[in-house]
Amino acid sequence: MTESEDGSAESDHRDDARPAPPTSSRSALSRRRTLLGLAAVGGVAAVGVGGLAEAAAWLRPGALTPADFADRFEQIAGRHEGFRRNHAKGLAATGTFTSNGAGAAVSKAAVFRTGTVPVVGRFSLSGGLPDQPDKNDTVRGLGLMFRLPDGEQWRIAMVNIPVFPDSTPQGFYDRMLASRPQPETGKPDPQAMADFLARHPETAAAMKIISATPPSAGFADSTFRGLNAFRATNDQGQTTAIRWTAVPLQAAQPEVRIPNGDRNALFDALIDTVSLGPISWQLLLTLADPTDPTHDATLPWPADRPTIEAGTITIDTVQTEAPGNARDINFDPMVLPAGLAPSDDPLPSARSAVYARSFNRRAREPKSPSAVVVPGGAQ
Repeated sequence: MTESEDGSAESDHRDDARPAPPTSSRSALSRRRTLLGLAAVGGVAAVGVGGLAEAAAWLRPGALTPADFADRFEQIAGRHEGFRRNHAKGLAATGTFTSNGAGAAVSKAAVFRTGTVPVVGRFSLSGGLPDQPDKNDTVRGLGLMFRLPDGEQWRIAMVNIPVFPDSTPQGFYDRMLASRPQPETGKPDPQAMADFLARHPETAAAMKIISATPPSAGFADSTFRGLNAFRATNDQGQTTAIRWTAVPLQAAQPEVRIPNGDRNALFDALIDTVSLGPISWQLLLTLADPTDPTHDATLPWPADRPTIEAGTITIDTVQTEAPGNARDINFDPMVLPAGLAPSDDPLPSARSAVYARSFNRRAREPKSPSAVVVPGGAQ
């Protein structure tokens, strides 16, 4: 479960195909609009979509809660005030998305109309250590916030693996428990993980797919995938399940050698690459067949599914994380423009609630300087 948060303002939209919420839900949505209206775009006061998801779906007797996840991340990696509980190490970025209009065939979302919109991004490594040494096999993340006309936003959090290891929030939580380092050895208990995989064959199968897909050399030539399915609805009212992928337009790079003592080699290589010119990804929409699973991110869709090249994501600047940039953004997957909606996959709503809890914690904490520094940039 990747994590990158923010309580900043967003518009509330629902697809025309969705029924109106009941009165209690409408009251909750009105409360959310009020809270969000009080927040600046980078503000720290609003609870965001996840806050209501937490109140509506998580706080049941005996239920696994967002606080459980945040606590578990802290127990595994330690408490690092002011930083995200997962994907703590990162680098801010800005750029644009230029749509070619092709995505409008499946979604009426403004982001897919022909034209260019600004994006704020964040490159990251998974894990709760904000100063962890870069390793080639650590999962890499790319979060993006698209600023759309009429105040709408679209926020996505992608990773460089082909499937997600877990199909449910409980499975993810249980895997964290199984993989936590033991005090005696500093390493996970192999038997605990073996027992977990025996109970979760879907994770065992997903890990085989992931291990068969080695990572690229660095951030700039990584393929980043959304993994979860969403519902796209076009102007004609037709709804299609889709997944999105950012495919690099840069040529594959030679492997980044990480010498002993160089803790930021992958990020430094990204900084050097962007200093030479913008880097870009093609945003690819994969269209599901009606028989494809939309509820389980451990299951890939067949490679022959139709795709749409929707446009180009371009990153032209990277910055040290600082107030006002991607440091303060929550890449909440439930912040969606009209024309995109959640599917039956349980992970996005869970991520939304956990992100909100994590954001609310870190927004009230002092923050140490980021480990990744862009030379000459604002600190």
